[in-house]
Amino acid sequence: AVHAEYPPGCEAVLIVELEGDQAVLYRAELKRARAALLQANDQGQLDQLRFHLLTSLLRLRQICCHPRLVGLSNGSSMSGPRVETPGMESAKVAALVELLEPLMQEGQKVLVFSQFTGVLEILEDCFKSQGWSVFKLTGQTENRGTLVASFQSHAGHGVFLISLKAGGFGLNLTAASYVVLFDPWWNPAVEAQAIDRTHRIGQRNQVIAYRLLARGTVEEKIRTLQRDKATMAAAVIQEESLATTLDLESLRQILS
Repeated sequence: AVHAEYPPGCEAVLIVELEGDQAVLYRAELKRARAALLQANDQGQLDQLRFHLLTSLLRLRQICCHPRLVGLSNGSSMSGPRVETPGMESAKVAALVELLEPLMQEGQKVLVFSQFTGVLEILEDCFKSQGWSVFKLTGQTENRGTLVASFQSHAGHGVFLISLKAGGFGLNLTAASYVVLFDPWWNPAVEAQAIDRTHRIGQRNQVIAYRLLARGTVEEKIRTLQRDKATMAAAVIQEESLATTLDLESLRQILS
């Protein structure tokens, strides 16, 4: 009965093409990941390589967002080499700015979710340089209630940058009519919760959600895997439990 009061919503997938240095960096990391996967012919061998494969998979997802995320990573926790990325651009960041520019001119409010706090920091600097009003919520934010109230009551345009983990529960953000999922999450239920932040009693506008995916990358493969494997889509998959969720077939599909 409550859901009947929500305005209708729609979702759109925006496919982004990686180019230049970002594409070169992605292909190099993908080559390393595929070479490692070729060493696994059964589940036992996969278990021995799992940490390195999942770390490489993380790097691939980070490169899709912005090459700088790999450059900022602590080399001791990453399986691949440290990469110098100053000056490298992100096709997804450029696409997001292009998407948001007309919305900001209209005075709209937008929620942007990412699983990477590094992405939120990059977007915060980028949007502020555009002269946009920016709010940011991560796991380190202490004044959640005050921040949400400020966004809700803010006059004019605004972008609320939110960490998926920090913003999954307890947020009522009906001031926004647009939601952007900057990068795909393993658990579709978490993505749905993110979009649902705007679907609350009091929301009078149609809510439009955009998903940004890099073409031909692990991001698209993850989405396909979620649709094809019902058990994966239904599971409450967190980064920590990913190792027990992905089997050899799934990894081959993602890195194909």
